[in-house]
Amino acid sequence: MSQENVATVRRLYEAFAAGDVETILALLSPDIEWHEAENFPYADNSPYRGPEAVLTGVFGRLGTEWDKFGAHPEEFLDAGDTVVVLGRYSGTCVATGNAMNPEMAHVIRVSDGLITSFRQYTDTLAVARATGNV
Repeated sequence: MSQENVATVRRLYEAFAAGDVETILALLSPDIEWHEAENFPYADNSPYRGPEAVLTGVFGRLGTEWDKFGAHPEEFLDAGDTVVVLGRYSGTCVATGNAMNPEMAHVIRVSDGLITSFRQYTDTLAVARATGNV
């Protein structure tokens, strides 16, 4: 089952990279809890509960506030019902023109083929510098 969970998480990143909102929403459990890292710009309403809250509170903002934002997974660590993803973010803040490329770690829980929990860890100082908030 755990390899299936890794495959589910891989599909999430592939859908995000392709801008496939329909697939992203289909992979999220109706009761998902999505936690943005403390001090990340979108932690203001964290945790987001439900796919619609994630779509508007996180993905919608990423799509309008960043040029070519990307989450680039480099490694998927299989821990059964939990998948840890290590990689980097990229993108340029629209408001400032500043680019970023910080490391990221995501802890994602999967149950019955759906993502039930997401927790983000990243270098929030690098993001704050890109947004001009430092």
